[in-house]
Amino acid sequence: MKIAVSTMNGGLEDNVSPMFGRCGNFTFVDIEGKEIKNTTVEQNQFAGAVGGAGIQAAQFIISEGADVIIAGNFGPNASSVFSQSKIKIVSAQGNVKDVVTKYINGNLKTTAPQGTMSQMPFGTGRGMGRGMGMGRGMGMGFAQQPPIQPMSSMPKEQEIPMLENQMKLIEQQLEEIKKRLEELKKK
Repeated sequence: MKIAVSTMNGGLEDNVSPMFGRCGNFTFVDIEGKEIKNTTVEQNQFAGAVGGAGIQAAQFIISEGADVIIAGNFGPNASSVFSQSKIKIVSAQGNVKDVVTKYINGNLKTTAPQGTMSQMPFGTGRGMGRGMGMGRGMGMGFAQQPPIQPMSSMPKEQEIPMLENQMKLIEQQLEEIKKRLEELKKK
């Protein structure tokens, strides 16, 4: 099993970052049975993105073959990407080694993916679809998703399925918007 943890500096002695998409690094922990076998740290190259940091970071985690992602919080856009994958989402805080140990011992549970259109109330205005960007031009909402940045460091064999997955997500969101518009027009 491979666990990805959002961290600021990285490593087992660091703390879990309170944010997913804009964390400084990802610590990848390989688990065999209930033992930590290997740990690597990868810089989060999307932390400074103008928009779409959560989506791009989620796609990176998928490309790295993680089975589980642990962070303090996940924005709705990243959660939506993960909900389309087989990666388990865990919200937790504390020391990386302690949190990973709690997870492999069954003391932490996965969280339900948040932020898909069907789970979000319509008419909530300001916060809808903005992720962790807090309305400062990051994650412009469902109708104006930031463009997907080319992942030049990623082989196209990995980038193609991720982009196909993202396309499915956007198509689902569009269908939900259409349904809601029809409902509103009937009232």
